[in-house]
Amino acid sequence: MTPKPESTDDIELRLLLEAIAGRYHYDFRGYSMASLTRRLAQARDHFGCRSYSRLQDLVLHDPAAFPKLFSFLTVQVSELFRDPAYFRALRETVVPHLRTYPSLKVWVAGCSAGEELYSLAILFREEGLEDRTLFYGTDINPEALKRAEAGVYELDRIPLFTENHQRAGGKSSLSDYYTAAYGAAVFDKTLRKRAVFSDHSLVSDAVFAEVHLVSCRNVLIYFDRELQDRAVGLFKDSLVRKGFLGLGAKESLRFSAHAGAFAEFAPHERIYQLRGAR
Repeated sequence: MTPKPESTDDIELRLLLEAIAGRYHYDFRGYSMASLTRRLAQARDHFGCRSYSRLQDLVLHDPAAFPKLFSFLTVQVSELFRDPAYFRALRETVVPHLRTYPSLKVWVAGCSAGEELYSLAILFREEGLEDRTLFYGTDINPEALKRAEAGVYELDRIPLFTENHQRAGGKSSLSDYYTAAYGAAVFDKTLRKRAVFSDHSLVSDAVFAEVHLVSCRNVLIYFDRELQDRAVGLFKDSLVRKGFLGLGAKESLRFSAHAGAFAEFAPHERIYQLRGAR
């Protein structure tokens, strides 16, 4: 049976991704094509290009265009204590295990603008674990990492953040952790005194630390199966024995090549525990 030929758009999109990988060393070829197609179509319209080939020509010959395209390729959608039940489960079921360690390392993979890392820093402070914990926040987007390090968020987002914090079992007022000024909320610098923000790619980089908790939520949904397996393999290799992995509400290890290495710990909240044998 003769295979169905690729459409012109599919060919041009594939060549655009090859060009980005070759020119800028960001490899999106293992990302979900449905998601990429949607985002690159938006980028194509934004730049006023009639085709992906025109967009490729622009990005290859105008270095100033790539950072703008990059913002379309990297999804930056998060909030403090997003999915409060996840953080409540961490607080009530995972933290008691973490208390047994004299020192802790937490990796927030795909940290975006830092909302998840600050959520965990606040939770760990409220649970008395902050002073023994080192937090790693990683992402491939340098602008997102700058925002994460700054810890400044729009003031109109604070009501939702506050509600999430309380639903997550917050033991204080969220207002204790930020100062409002000039229409923005500036989070307390002490929250990032034990945080390291760094460029790290789940596509191409290796394990960089041994950690007790990996929180990588709403990232794997943008990867194809092969890249998902690579990322989960990195998490598995980075976790201490019986360490914890938290995924997003729409993500699962059910079909992962590494599923056998993990036990479901809080299934509804997508929290897994690395099995004892390594």
